[in-house]
Amino acid sequence: MKYIKGLDGLRAVAFLLVFLFHANFGYFGWVGVQLFFVLSGFLITGILLDMKRSLPTLTYFLKFYGRRFLRIFPLYYLYLFLIAQVAVVLLQNGIRRNYVEVFWTQYPYALVYAYNFFMATSKFTLTSQFLTHLWSLAVEEQFYILWPLVVFLTPVKHLKKVFLAAIGLAPLFRLGVLLFYQHASFKILGDANTAVYALPFSHLDAFAIGALLNLGVIFPKARTQFLVLLVAFPALGMLTDFLSTGLWNYNNGFGLPLLLPNAYKPVWGYSILNYLFVLLIYGVAREGWMVRILEHRWMRYLGKISYGLYVYHYATLWLTAEVLFPSVNPILGAVIALALTILIASASFRFIEKPITDLKDRWFPFKAEPAQSQA
Repeated sequence: MKYIKGLDGLRAVAFLLVFLFHANFGYFGWVGVQLFFVLSGFLITGILLDMKRSLPTLTYFLKFYGRRFLRIFPLYYLYLFLIAQVAVVLLQNGIRRNYVEVFWTQYPYALVYAYNFFMATSKFTLTSQFLTHLWSLAVEEQFYILWPLVVFLTPVKHLKKVFLAAIGLAPLFRLGVLLFYQHASFKILGDANTAVYALPFSHLDAFAIGALLNLGVIFPKARTQFLVLLVAFPALGMLTDFLSTGLWNYNNGFGLPLLLPNAYKPVWGYSILNYLFVLLIYGVAREGWMVRILEHRWMRYLGKISYGLYVYHYATLWLTAEVLFPSVNPILGAVIALALTILIASASFRFIEKPITDLKDRWFPFKAEPAQSQA
């Protein structure tokens, strides 16, 4: 899949939204994760379609999973190793002992890419900034397991129907989970809205709607649709919050707080958000929206190292605020944490990720024919 202008910049935007949310400066910044999901659906499906056209069955799976393994696993497990060493040092020095003990109880779930399933249980608590953000990487990895099978086994002429079916089924799945958690009495069940957010099939529509962009789907008047939704969706969020709670909540992310807790928003809210982001990606990739800004060298660079930025940022924020500079102004602390995160992610990318990623073309070489690429 050839380089598409602006997409690295969109990755940077997605990361910065999440960073600001975790730094407590953007109540709606959590939506950056949804942008990552829709982007993944677009880009990964494009790669899979190129491979499907060019490779026999065994080679298709071998090369896709081999290339994903080299891109995802080394950094992920390096982080888990490093953060475990940090936890040991904190424990040995009696620093935030209770926090570190919670970390160790949750650590095994992160090791096996099951942290999102753990979040759906009653044992989950929002106390570990070392691990909590890894739930989305677990969802991504589970997507990488399922999606190559879907793309390979479905005839190309039927892919659009399959993707549309996934987009329609995901809200029904979210509704089913929400109702089950609200009415079942099993002790293992956790918070209903958290479960909806964490379980992988809840986000099937995010990946599928991104995947549609590889099939030549056209969104008429995309800019108008995007701008209208950008205003209407928060307004709808605040209105439904008011109808549900009797309160106008202006300081909770414009009616779109994390987990979308009111008015059955977990069922329909993610669908609208995913559509908003597919319009954004369509506009950038097909119509060149904001390309001059998104192609700025810093935006491109942050997008290039965005995986490392995402993996390292939450722990860096915690360590900056709780250990390194506990008395510093929160704004200055966030700036310091962002600078440290960029520094760590840059070193990680240059000395660890890139040398390993470069092995993809040696061990699992693949290059799509230019005429076959749907980019």
